[in-house]
Amino acid sequence: MDLIIADMIPASRIHYPVIFARLLGAVVFGGLIGFEREARDRPAGFRTHILISLAAALFAIISIEAVHMPGFVDVQQVRIDPLRVIEAVTAGVAFLAAGMIVFARGRIHGLTTGAGMWLSGAIGLAMGFGYWPVAFFTTLAAICVLFAFGKLEQWLGYNSGQRVDRDERR
Repeated sequence: MDLIIADMIPASRIHYPVIFARLLGAVVFGGLIGFEREARDRPAGFRTHILISLAAALFAIISIEAVHMPGFVDVQQVRIDPLRVIEAVTAGVAFLAAGMIVFARGRIHGLTTGAGMWLSGAIGLAMGFGYWPVAFFTTLAAICVLFAFGKLEQWLGYNSGQRVDRDERR
């Protein structure tokens, strides 16, 4: 029974409270971007952005832990590269984001949402690797871009890449 319990809670390079805090941070920061998308009634909103950010954080944490796993440390042939995790997360989230982009009736829809999903993955990676200030600043910058620049686009009369005459808005 002790072996099973030891296997369920293995020794960790990163302390478990830190891991849980990083995962929670990924939920919060991904959720902030998703909330803005949800408020604008976009197809990938709150929960989607949280899941992307959370998954990316988990992949980052697992890659850190895998480098230090007892079975891999002494073996010369096994090489674990955490940068491959970044590449895999980037490619996976880009695939999801590409599915959000639709070209219909001469207009592109979902491009900003797809970019937000990709950014949520990057923020999740930052959280997973423990770069709290980078994840926080990036989230703040993303909220500013999505919200403030969205308002600026409305004021200038742009709507999804098409300009609307100011007289039509009034």
